[in-house]
Amino acid sequence: MKPPTLPDFTPDTLFNGRLHCLQPRRGYRFSLDSVLLAHFVETSPTDSILDLGAGCGVVSLILAYRWPTIRLTALELQEQLALALHLNIEMNHLSGRLRLVKGDLRQIKDIFSAGSFTQVICNPPYYKCGSGRCNPNSEQAVARHEIMADLEEIIGAAAFAVRNRGRALFVYPAERAATLLTKLRRHHLEPKRLQIIYGHPGGPGKLILVDSRRGGGEELQIMRPFYIYNEPGSRQYSPE
Repeated sequence: MKPPTLPDFTPDTLFNGRLHCLQPRRGYRFSLDSVLLAHFVETSPTDSILDLGAGCGVVSLILAYRWPTIRLTALELQEQLALALHLNIEMNHLSGRLRLVKGDLRQIKDIFSAGSFTQVICNPPYYKCGSGRCNPNSEQAVARHEIMADLEEIIGAAAFAVRNRGRALFVYPAERAATLLTKLRRHHLEPKRLQIIYGHPGGPGKLILVDSRRGGGEELQIMRPFYIYNEPGSRQYSPE
């Protein structure tokens, strides 16, 4: 289906035009971290996955495209992002496998039953309120700063929604890795895989990808480094 012409959205594509994704023209737009998270997920054919704070749905769209038998639910609170998500589901003919639920993750117990999903994925806000420069666009501010929900509430929602032995996966700034890992364990989500994302070889870690298991043991696999670019100052992506 050809993307609709809407003044508030831009039509973007992934996988050489085979996957369409509308995004707000001036609001929150996804970045590389969402794409990395989507490719970090490991699935089985019968998985039921919750995308927590899904935005325009890019992570769910990528997963639905790559894994045609899994079922996905995307939870999003903000009106414009929820509209973009709805349009993306229809445009990519995914209404049978990807469901939009408009709601607040802080009320997750009123939305879903405990342990409803085999996996929960989340690209949470990275910054505390009052830290860093807060984007004047309220949609971007909510997506990037802990305005509507803090990290504790987000992880608590993930822990409630995922079944025992199920997975909860996050992308987060490397500089706040200790905070994320501590809060995961507090909610009985044991980190099992961790990958550090670097801008280039020799540079500092920028992001971490974490795969945690509800009720899992203590063993943690540190995966090989992931480099976005081949060398400092380059705009050429690495083979990965």
